[in-house]
Amino acid sequence: MRASFVFSEVVTGLRRNVTMTIAMILTTAISLGMFGGGLLLVRTIDKMQASYLDDVEVTVYLTQDISANDQNCTAEPCSSIRTSLENNQAVESVVFEDRDEAYERFQRIFEGQPELVELARPESLPASLHVKLFDPERSEVIVQEFSNQPGVANVDDQNKFLDRFFDLLNSGRDGTFIVAAIAALAAVLLIANTIQVSAYTRRTEVGIMRLVGATRWYTQLPFLLEAVVAGVIGAVLGVAGLVGVKYIALDQIFEATGGAIPNIEIIDILFPVAPVLLGVSILISAITGYVTLRAYVRT
Repeated sequence: MRASFVFSEVVTGLRRNVTMTIAMILTTAISLGMFGGGLLLVRTIDKMQASYLDDVEVTVYLTQDISANDQNCTAEPCSSIRTSLENNQAVESVVFEDRDEAYERFQRIFEGQPELVELARPESLPASLHVKLFDPERSEVIVQEFSNQPGVANVDDQNKFLDRFFDLLNSGRDGTFIVAAIAALAAVLLIANTIQVSAYTRRTEVGIMRLVGATRWYTQLPFLLEAVVAGVIGAVLGVAGLVGVKYIALDQIFEATGGAIPNIEIIDILFPVAPVLLGVSILISAITGYVTLRAYVRT
């Protein structure tokens, strides 16, 4: 099989149906870009979970009388609560925070909102015990055990907030994959239609080649390679689009969160997302082209 002939046929086919080729490339790029965005979101969520779970705490807020009268958590019932927590096998550490320390932390957190800081007073914030667990997934055990104890106002489990937060991110990830799947279906249909049109426009020359002894594979390979080449170009454009979105929008958005959401680095896009997109584009294009040729094109 002459490689030069196959190459020239591929180029001719792509140029002959240029509008459909462009539509196929752009649709493939969009679908792969959305799919790559979903992969990056999964990677970001994994990073956030690994980072946040290390800092997840259960906060035991104490009643107003303890907050006002027991500045060092040395009297009952605060000392008993603290001792019970420290002796719990699931607990790694316990840190007591009085009202003044709680107020200082409040000022640091909301330093960008001075009007809110001015409204708060140390006596309006309760003292608390910050409990770090060996396994943050077992936080519910601490919540159930200490919620109704004397001297405890309420128990705040940060893990519940993180679960809701990550559920929201996962919903966004799933939505991205759904849109990518719809765009991929459109790309598959365009690939199939492009191959059929390309084969139809060259039916005479293909028929002559078959009459002089050319094999089925020899006549169909150019059509198959057209789909693969278009898919590869679409994958490259999809990766370029992800890089562009990173520098144009995502870097500024993630920076505005103050580090709450980790930045997506260029290496995250180039590896492993780019190879995955390239492999998926080649696989889908090749399978779609092969099935179309076998099922609809008689050459």
